[in-house]
Amino acid sequence: MTRRKLLRLLGIPALLGSSGFAWASYARSRNPYYQGPVSDHFDGLVFTDGRPVTKGLTDVLRWQFSKREREAFPALYQAPPQDKPPARVEGLRVVHLGHAPFLYQVAGLNILIDPVFSERASPFSFFGPKRVNAPGVAFADLPKIDVVLVTHNHYDHLDVETLAAVHARDNPRMIMPLGNDVIVKAREASARAEAHDWGTRLALSDKVATTLVPSYHWSARGAFDRRMALWCSFVIETPAGKLFHIGDTGYHDGSLYEQLGSEHGPFRLAALPIGAYEPRWFMSDNHMNPEEAVAVMRSLRAEQALGHHWGTFQLTDEGVTRPPEALTIALEKAGLPEERFRPMRPGLVWEA
Repeated sequence: MTRRKLLRLLGIPALLGSSGFAWASYARSRNPYYQGPVSDHFDGLVFTDGRPVTKGLTDVLRWQFSKREREAFPALYQAPPQDKPPARVEGLRVVHLGHAPFLYQVAGLNILIDPVFSERASPFSFFGPKRVNAPGVAFADLPKIDVVLVTHNHYDHLDVETLAAVHARDNPRMIMPLGNDVIVKAREASARAEAHDWGTRLALSDKVATTLVPSYHWSARGAFDRRMALWCSFVIETPAGKLFHIGDTGYHDGSLYEQLGSEHGPFRLAALPIGAYEPRWFMSDNHMNPEEAVAVMRSLRAEQALGHHWGTFQLTDEGVTRPPEALTIALEKAGLPEERFRPMRPGLVWEA
């Protein structure tokens, strides 16, 4: 076995989300995170977004060990200068922190979404996808955080070390879909983590509210806890307009986003993932590509879109610049101006 294949093999637990906590919890309970009532998207053991599950470990092994057209990321992909946000903003200011995290400052409220400040998106400090640029805002330069929103429990979105650090400094309210609070509290028992179902609307202040809505994705921290915690997107109502934030999603037939656009739109802004989509035979179920992201923007009736989930951690096979290049082509094909959908970089700011 070559060294590269050995490292791939060792990395499969990280890809699947291996952790001692998940394994030990699974041994005690069929679902270590959530034991609530059966619903149309929870069968008593696992959650579903209504689509059949078509990929498993065999497909992971096929992807990892078959001949791949993988374009390696550079060791360093230079980002713009780090931003230093103001303490508060009465309008709307959004800064990208790299990969999936954002800081939303709106109506005097500071909201952090899917914060990851760790060096790797992995359960291990020594192995797994390593960042190729620094966070768009240094942790010490973050303003006081009032609310943290977490979309799902994959390691590139739910970083318990970052959440523990934010809790220790600011003690914010942490809102996430069902089951994910257990993961956070296993690391920091005093964290103000609360878990909610799709369709739940929560006031964040007297001016801002959020609603958890479905996405086409999945969850796992360990090899034995797939889909045992819920995943979501967030609708955020603000005086500056409605915002839509997706952490990860597949496109499927697009009907979900037609429905959400009809029920909650139009939106002033949509933050949409545009990376981690190759190879399509394996990734398309759960990661949309830039062309599909443009379709989602239109279905949501979003005035402006920001593209994320690219350029910091290599999770899949496409090269570091492929997502913005593909986005440019998709916008041209759709007859839309490039400024309508902006591929974000760490430290870049969008304001309204």
